[in-house]
This record gives sequence, structure tokens and C-alpha cells, in this order.
Amino acid sequence: MAVSVKDVAAAAAVSVGTVSNVLNRPDKVSPDTVARVHEVIERLGFVRNDAARQLRAGRSRSIGLIVLDSANPFFAEVARGAEERAAEHGISVLLGNSDQDADRENAYLDLFREQRVNGVLLSPRALDDGRAAALAAAGLPVVLVDAELPGSTLSSVAVDDVEGGHLAVAHLVERGRRRIAFVGPPAIRQVADRLEGARRALAGTPGTTLDVMPSEGLTILHGRTVGESIAALSPAARPDAVFCANDLLAVGVLQGAAILGGLRVPEDLALIGYDDIEYAQSTVVPLSSVRQPARAIGAAAVDALFERLDDPTSAPRHVRFRPELVVRSSTV
Repeated sequence: MAVSVKDVAAAAAVSVGTVSNVLNRPDKVSPDTVARVHEVIERLGFVRNDAARQLRAGRSRSIGLIVLDSANPFFAEVARGAEERAAEHGISVLLGNSDQDADRENAYLDLFREQRVNGVLLSPRALDDGRAAALAAAGLPVVLVDAELPGSTLSSVAVDDVEGGHLAVAHLVERGRRRIAFVGPPAIRQVADRLEGARRALAGTPGTTLDVMPSEGLTILHGRTVGESIAALSPAARPDAVFCANDLLAVGVLQGAAILGGLRVPEDLALIGYDDIEYAQSTVVPLSSVRQPARAIGAAAVDALFERLDDPTSAPRHVRFRPELVVRSSTV
């Protein structure tokens, strides 16, 4: 039989209310009593019933985080930054992976609401925030992560992806590349912004072209498929540079075009990715990339969420980080 609060109170010769104060408001109890109650808790093996406590309090000691792909090292770093900052508040982070699927995203939003989390950090798949805004209006604070929507009532933490796309393609043009391909799924907001930046970098630059090569996702396998198709093109039809929407796609393009397709990187094909994940620098040809401060994004998102929790009437907070170009052997 599980040990109850009443069992702890009896063994420590205190009231049930005192045990509750020791667990939740120890500053209201004398140090000697706190020590005695904790000794009994350890000896009896008492485990507090957080589920029941959350129902009584109407909230939990957790927040939700929904990312597009938990296997992507970029989102793993975002989650780590969020966990580290949340831990400073005594809060845990529950992670959900939408896998870029709207139904899964909505299912996690429903689950976190049922779990009475304090709030949700959301990296949205869709280009609108209707569902998230409705939850926020119903009392569940939502902060957009790695995304921002003009005019939204939700707080957001993101990188200027338009600038990041501009940095990547401007670098390729500076290296003398003229036939540039963009690889990624444009339906994802962050990818669409990077593509917009790429287009702006070529605006007004004569003799340059940008060919969009949509991928079904953002994984290495999706990139490998595109890389093989590039290698199969004739030299006249083939791009001389590729800008990938993230580093995983760039690794896949490198595998498909160079390792399997026989193209030389960067001689035949310059290649640049996005995110600057840890192993971008350790591929067969180290990848140039656009760096995002992933861990700082996660921490700032938690800060924005707690700002809304502290003052629900406060104006939305919008944090935008600047991207950084990291040049390696794949483009020089």
C-alpha cells in the first residue's frame, strides 16, 4: 500500500497541514520540523501525488514544448536551452514532436492543455497561429519558437530567417556562383522566409538564377534524394551552388551529389546549409552554414512565457536574434 500524507504526519508527530507546508511552503515551518518530516518521508518512501496536487491547484509544475522534429539537432539544442532556463524556475519541460504534421501538433496542444501545463512553447508547422491564439485566449499562454507572425498576439522568439537566407546566397554570389538552387519544403514558415531572403540577395544581380527544388521534408534522406537528382543533370542544366533550408538537407545533398553522384564540392557544386548543427563541421567536406543560437532561443522563449504568466495583460514580447554566416570548405 502506498504511503500517504497522513502516514507521514503520524510518524513525524505533526499535522497533515504541516506536512503540506514542508512540501510546498517550507519557509513557514521551523527548520527542525522540516528536517524531521523529510527524514520520515525518506524512511517511509513517501512519493507526493503531483497529479492530485495539480488538479487542486489548477496548474502543474511543467510547460510544454512542441517542435517540428525532435531528431533534428537544432531542436534538441532549443529544448536543452528551454530545460535549463525552466529548471531555474523549478519547472520541467514536456517535449512533443509534431513531425511537421498539423494533426499531431493539435493533438499535443490538446494533451498539454489537459495536463494543465503552465504554458506552451510552440514551433508551428502552419503559416497561421489560429489554434495557438485560441488557446492563449482561453488562458493557456503560448509562445512561438523559431517563428514569428506579423500582427500576432502571441509572444515569439526567432531568428531573422530572411536575413539568414540573404547571407547564404550573397555569400554564394560573392564566390562567383550564378546558377543557385534552393532546397526545402516552402510550406514551412521558416523555410519560406529563408527562400525570401535568397530571392532578395539575387534581386538586381544580373546573370543569376534561383531554382527552387522542393523537398518533402527536412531530413538527410530527403536531401539525398535531391542530391542524386542534381548529380543526374547535365552540366549545362545543373546548378553550380545549392542553398539548403537546414544542415540535415545539406548533409543529404552532399551524400547524394558528391559521394554517390561523383560531383566535386565545392569545385562543381558549392553547398551551404542552415542552423550550424554540431556535425556540420565534421562531414566529409565541412559545411558552410548560417548559425542560429539554438540554446539561447530556447531560454528566451521560457523567459517570454514567464513574463506572460507574471502579467497576463502585458504586451506580446517579440525577440529576434541575428543569424551568423559560418564559412567552411563546402563553399570555398
